Amino acid sequence: MKPRKKHYRVNAKQLIDKLEQRGMKGYYCANKEEALKQVMSLLSAGTSVSWGGSMTLEALDIKEKVHQGNYTVYDRAKASSEEEKEKIYHQALNSDYFLTSTNAITKDGKLVNIDGRGNRVAALIYGPKNVIVVAGMNKLTIDEEDARKRVRNEAAPINTQRLEMETPCAITGSCANCTGDSSICSQTVITRLSKPAGRIKVVLVGEQLGY
Repeated sequence: MKPRKKHYRVNAKQLIDKLEQRGMKGYYCANKEEALKQVMSLLSAGTSVSWGGSMTLEALDIKEKVHQGNYTVYDRAKASSEEEKEKIYHQALNSDYFLTSTNAITKDGKLVNIDGRGNRVAALIYGPKNVIVVAGMNKLTIDEEDARKRVRNEAAPINTQRLEMETPCAITGSCANCTGDSSICSQTVITRLSKPAGRIKVVLVGEQLGY
């Protein structure tokens, strides 16, 4: 086993214990192929499924897999109008399963997220019966402070560059605490516990996924 893979596995084992203490069910998959199988095994046929924007989910090709299955899918990308898209945003909050990633996860098991529109963190907090979080081990941080730095100075700048937005961080590569209309950092949410216990499930992946 390569050193990085071993490092990921060792850290994941400890992290899963911390997640369990916070009411979150944890899983570890060595690669994205295993992660896809794990996520699909958690979905019950005949249920409704939706997701938040996530490059990690894109890497798993999970959306296509869900569309092929026996699920009612709330996918805003399929909307033919802004009105329909808005309706799907609300339907997602009442789904049986909501798939997402996390911007960062601390060694003691907290999920740290900064969101623009707020739909992703809204679903994480309340609404969907089950939330499945998929995260590459590259998102593991020492503590909350380290997690915030990661999101503000790595995840957010890369995402604004990907979206070709003209935010200060897209230009300089680091957070400037901007408050303009183009800012993607509207809501900061720290998830300490899953209420009810077991609602949030975290699938850790031994690869670098997402930003």
